[in-house]
Amino acid sequence: MKNLLAFLLVMILFSCSDSPEFDLIILNGTIYDGTGTEPTQGDIGVTGDRIVEIGNLSKRKATITIDATGLAVSPGFIDMHTHLEPIMQLPQAESLVRQGVTFALGGPDGGGPWPFGSYLDSLSEFPLGLNVGYLVGHNTIREEVMGMEDRIPNPEELSKMESMVEIAMGEGAFGISTGLKYLPGTFSEVDEVIALSKKASEQGGIYTSHLREEGLGLLEAVREAISISREANIPVILTHHKAIGVKMWGASGKTLAVVDSARNIGLDIRIDQYPYAASHTGLSVLIPSWALEGNQFKERTEDPELRKKIKEGIEFNILNDRGGSDLRRIQFSRVSWKKDLEGKTLHDWAVESGLEPTVSNGAELVIEAQLRGGTGTIYHAMDEQDVENIMKHPMTMIGSDGRLSQPGEGHPHPRAYGTFPRVLGLYSRDKGLFPLQTAIYKMTGLSAQSLGLKNRGILKPGNIADITIFNPETVIDQSTYIEPHQYPKGIEYVIVNGIPVVENAAMTGKTPGRVIRKTEIY
Repeated sequence: MKNLLAFLLVMILFSCSDSPEFDLIILNGTIYDGTGTEPTQGDIGVTGDRIVEIGNLSKRKATITIDATGLAVSPGFIDMHTHLEPIMQLPQAESLVRQGVTFALGGPDGGGPWPFGSYLDSLSEFPLGLNVGYLVGHNTIREEVMGMEDRIPNPEELSKMESMVEIAMGEGAFGISTGLKYLPGTFSEVDEVIALSKKASEQGGIYTSHLREEGLGLLEAVREAISISREANIPVILTHHKAIGVKMWGASGKTLAVVDSARNIGLDIRIDQYPYAASHTGLSVLIPSWALEGNQFKERTEDPELRKKIKEGIEFNILNDRGGSDLRRIQFSRVSWKKDLEGKTLHDWAVESGLEPTVSNGAELVIEAQLRGGTGTIYHAMDEQDVENIMKHPMTMIGSDGRLSQPGEGHPHPRAYGTFPRVLGLYSRDKGLFPLQTAIYKMTGLSAQSLGLKNRGILKPGNIADITIFNPETVIDQSTYIEPHQYPKGIEYVIVNGIPVVENAAMTGKTPGRVIRKTEIY
């Protein structure tokens, strides 16, 4: 009997000593911790959804072991500007996850969901492939209260909008977004935006803005955003910052100087950017805002004098703004009423229609397209040097501005598939714009700090195990303007809340993502 007990005791001790100490160990990686400092060699141990140890763990045991020899181990990437609208149809968010993104911020450009809290509650029931958070949208709120009317709110309406911002912040919004180029936000005056931003600021929120102008009025629009920061006492992010239109090429030097001046007097002004020289939005951005007010565009085009003025406004924008002075620079991405136009340009459509591809004929086709329901459109109207100048700025973070996509659906901007690998591969490694640790900081530590994500964005014990592992020698985007539906290369593993969602560059099908609310960050 004693021998049996001794044998059982030995077996128990042996079993205990052989049991895994971690759920996951990442061995032999080059660790970029997300702070922008030089990398170190080491191992990372994960238990549950937390990093519990970093060091030499080669003798330790885990349920899952990843050999990261020759690979970079980074915090999961944070997308500061994402169009998550299709997430209930695409909850695994493969187009983002396979870029290494583990947290995406939705509700940009004034378009956040409403009712806010119930939307987050519903989304929480979905099997998400990554973590998501949301901004409350100024345009959404304004339309809810005032429709598409071009006027200032009365006191009752302003109070109602302020209350809606307060409610959304209490329900977990990270701040407020504006789309001052879009309807109906374009009809608002700065005092309205300041009043609503104050309500977000009172609860620790941020302000992100698609500026009122990104072309000829860019400098004034940047100054307006800075005035909102000052008057509302709120951190401001100039989202997808750019200089649009040939006449504005080179303007980034001036806008960045204005940002630096504001920061020098204590204002918290930051930037996010996607790494491409083409933008993407609706075709309606070429149409004067007044022509779209009140959803009366069709009626106005039937009035010969108004149609003439609308056409003149479109021609001006083709020549001076997103049109880039050339119909070839206007490329269709989504055309529900004429799918064969997807991927083609306004120049192509004019030729197919038997028209000379002039600015005047292009403007007529824009009117026709809007009357038929509009299009998603890629505008090749930015200068590469401005893209690089903005990217190098120390307060610039990375945001794809991409819409969740899946192969075979539309003709999206390549940023939907390639943003983060493009920064790592093209701009950091190939062009040498900044070291790899800086590139990673711009998409992890700096972004987490800007959002107040206290336990994400940096690899250290106690933080959430959102981790991306990639090959720094091969990482690159493959999506193009001609063939957009291509996943990147070099993203080998993506771990969300301690669970691998990408292994050996393939989706695992696991869905550990969460809806993250500002009010209950964990």
